[in-house]
Amino acid sequence: MNAPLPLDIAEAAALLRAGRLVAFPTETVYGLGANAKNADAVLSIYETKGRPRFNPLIVHCADLAMAESLAEFSPLARQLAEAFWPGPLSLVLKLRPGHGLADVATAGLDTVALRVPDHPLALALLRETGLPLAAPSANPSGRLSPTSAEQVQRGFAGKVPVLDGGACKSGVESTIIAIDEENLIQLRAGALAREEIERVTGLKVQKAATGAAISAPGMMLSHYAPNAHMRLDAVPEAGDAWLAFGPSAPFAGISRNLSASGDLREAARNLFAMLHELDGTGAKSIAVAPIPETGLGEAINDRLRRAAAPRE
Repeated sequence: MNAPLPLDIAEAAALLRAGRLVAFPTETVYGLGANAKNADAVLSIYETKGRPRFNPLIVHCADLAMAESLAEFSPLARQLAEAFWPGPLSLVLKLRPGHGLADVATAGLDTVALRVPDHPLALALLRETGLPLAAPSANPSGRLSPTSAEQVQRGFAGKVPVLDGGACKSGVESTIIAIDEENLIQLRAGALAREEIERVTGLKVQKAATGAAISAPGMMLSHYAPNAHMRLDAVPEAGDAWLAFGPSAPFAGISRNLSASGDLREAARNLFAMLHELDGTGAKSIAVAPIPETGLGEAINDRLRRAAAPRE
């Protein structure tokens, strides 16, 4: 692996303005960033990740004002942005005329997923560049998302410069919500629980139908996959690595516990890091304990089901 290129904010911003890629931290996972208005730069994201071109990207903004220059905000969209930005909420909205985003960033759709990340380095980078940054997770397409700079460096063999912001505090990607008039549709479960959105808006959040057209990141059936085969809601067997949750019986093999106390927020924070660790042992299979489907458990189970799905 090549030695990582240490970056500060000014150096990272200069690379992005020049059309280069830079991986940077957010509160959810590390993103692989490019100038969202530069088609060649955005194409290099797809090429570097090996990402299908029909899979759109989330565009990160420095603030609500930047986001409003790109998309049309209804009163409901603005309510959500003001309540949860900066934070792990991506809103899928109609593009504004004259938005200037590269068509490849939106996969040719007339909508775009926008968010304002809640990480000081990400916000500083966005302000320094003055640009919206297209940034999917900084990993080879379909593989485990990175929650540390070291995981980014390992995933891309040190070929992508990384702005190191330490470990991500949420550990799973943002929740993606599409707004259709007064209807809220969750396209991807994430680090913001549906119940929180419902509490703020007083509206029921619907879930996108299984097999719905891909209109946002994270909707492909196979995603977030380790090299090892995964068995969900399982009891570990000889030869397995074991991903436990809550109080569990001792296991003689390799194991990690997402949260021994059964804390779903801690489990979400540990999910990708522990899957990286277990996968790195060379285990052929990973058995995963049952996870409650409530609160952040919805996002955790979503990632686990996609990680265990047949590879596309």
